[in-house]
Parts: sequence; structure tokens; C-alpha cells
Amino acid sequence: MTGYGDAESQLNGVTYTVEIKTVNNRYFKVNIKLPEVAAFLEEDIEKLLRRNLSRGTVNYVLRLKNASAKVLFDIDETALRALMERLSRIASSADIKCPIDVGGLLNLPGILEPASPDEKTVGQMKKAVLEISGEAIEKLKQMRAAEGAALEADLTKHCSAIKQKLGQIRPRSAVVLQRYAEKLKKRVNELLTGAKLKLDEETLAREVAVFAERSDISEEIARLDWHLQQLEQSCQTDDPVGRKLDFIAQEMLREANTIASKSSDTEITSCVVDIKCKIDRIKEQVQNVE
Repeated sequence: MTGYGDAESQLNGVTYTVEIKTVNNRYFKVNIKLPEVAAFLEEDIEKLLRRNLSRGTVNYVLRLKNASAKVLFDIDETALRALMERLSRIASSADIKCPIDVGGLLNLPGILEPASPDEKTVGQMKKAVLEISGEAIEKLKQMRAAEGAALEADLTKHCSAIKQKLGQIRPRSAVVLQRYAEKLKKRVNELLTGAKLKLDEETLAREVAVFAERSDISEEIARLDWHLQQLEQSCQTDDPVGRKLDFIAQEMLREANTIASKSSDTEITSCVVDIKCKIDRIKEQVQNVE
């Protein structure tokens, strides 16, 4: 979501400059700064930004260069003249000799106001500003696309690492069940030898079945593998997928936690720790994706 774009154009001797910066944000947030003379454009600019960007904090700034005072401000000459005449009368009646500070009078409310452009100028300004805003957005998108390509490569690398670990876990889960059955049978036989009793094979099979059901991680492995496929496919689309990737990463972490809780094998646990580290990295990266 991080990017920068700018553009400028001239209209009636005035240079219009647009700068757009975006940073990461879970949602879409817009900050627009406009000269008062162009404040009427805020709604149109926000609509343009929302059509092109869907996530991140967007900081938009419009600047006017070489603009004359006539373009930027209107002076209420009638009010200013009336105020100066009144001050002169007061000074004369009180026999006070002091110059009138016109600059100070301009700071009074209602004397100096933002210029109100006529209908023709409004149309020209709107067209010029939206055009250069579009140019700035395209530059911004190009920069974000370059960063997105790097993020995609990083996410793909982490997905490949997780798949490799899943490949180690799958055959190991079957071995764990077999070893548990052998270990349980050996232990029970040792305990029953002193009592001169014989092990009931049906009871042993039932205990092994209970353990197998309780420790079966095949469904979690399949779901985690499916989430990996969804994540990689989502990265191939041009649509905004940041929030979707965030959800997929959360589901991946949930499946990894379930595998860890079901398995008592140290090798599987070690693989799950590595998987969770990669998923945490994925969760961090998808926060940067639109």
C-alpha cells in the first residue's frame, strides 16, 4: 500500500501541483489538503481516490504556485473603506494622530475572504485538477505495483517453505500411530507379565483407535494445504485482496495450532513451529497488501 505519485499542470498562469502519498492501513482513510479557493473540489477528489484505491491511508495535497492575490483572495473593499473612515473619524474626534494599519485591518473577520471563482473558472479548475490527480494516481499505482511484486515473491517463498514442512508431517503422522500401538502393546505386556495375564487384542485395538481418532491431523493438513493454494491464487489476481489474504493467514495459523495440539511427536511439533514462524511472517506481509 505504500507509494508516491505527483503531477502538475498550468492554467491561466497558475501552476497546479498534486502530491499523493499512501501508507499502510487496515482500512481506507483519506486526508485531503486543498487551498481554500479549491475547497469545492474535495468531494470530487475523494471519489476519484476511492475509485482507484481501496486500502491504506491516502494523503492528498494540492498546491497553487505563482497564483496572484486576485486568484486566491477577495477583499471586501466596501467594508474596508467604511472601517477606515470610521477609524479616521474616531481619531479626529479624539485628536489622536496615528496611521491606520491596513495590513492589520485585513486580518479582521469578513475583510479578506477566499476568492470565489466564477462558473467558467470552476469548470477549468475542476478539469485541470482531476486530470493531474489521475496522472499522480497512475504513478502511485506503478510504485505500489513494484512493491507488490516483491511482496508476492516473498509470500510465495513462505508458502513453499510451509508446503515442504507439510510434506515432512504427512508420512510422519502414520509412523507416529504405528509406534504408539507398538509402545502401548509392549508396555501393557510388561505390566501383565507379572500377573500372568494375557493381553486382549481387541482392547488394544480399541485403545489404538481412540488414540488415532484423537491425534488424526489429516484434515488439518488438507485444510492448511488448501489455504496455501487459495493464498497463491489470490496473489495472481488484479483485484484488491489484502483483507482476504489477512483472513486466509488467520485460518492457516488456526490449523497449525490444531496440528500442534493434537500431535505429541517432537518431529511434528518442530515442523509446526517452523510453519507458524512462516505464517507469522505472512500475516505481517499481508498487512502491506491492498
